[in-house]
Amino acid sequence: MVPVLQLGDFLLASIQTQITDEAALTFQSDILRKVNVSHAQGIVIDITALDVVDSYMARILNETADMATLLGANVVLTGMQPGVALTLVEMGRELIGVDTAMSLEQGVEKLREKVADKHEQPAAQGDDGREIGLD
Repeated sequence: MVPVLQLGDFLLASIQTQITDEAALTFQSDILRKVNVSHAQGIVIDITALDVVDSYMARILNETADMATLLGANVVLTGMQPGVALTLVEMGRELIGVDTAMSLEQGVEKLREKVADKHEQPAAQGDDGREIGLD
């Protein structure tokens, strides 16, 4: 089980050990449920403890980020080891659309910036000039 902690408007999840495919799916559903219930604006997923990320785990991380984004949360992946990055590139498995940061602190700061930018963007307008709610 991967603990998911709430810190204000953010969720923090730290994968501390290699996890099975079944545990990865459980992690995915847990984090998405918590985003939905808490209305979190951002998630930091820390993988500092992982020495290996196989293509399945990379897919789960990528899909989790995509799904959380659809629910309105920004996602930052932190703590990727150089060997993990090398392996992902060699496998041709990119984490498309997933922001990364070196440390948990940098990840939280990146989320704060993204949330602040999101609130500063002007509202979209329809053809009739009225605001369209995108959030």
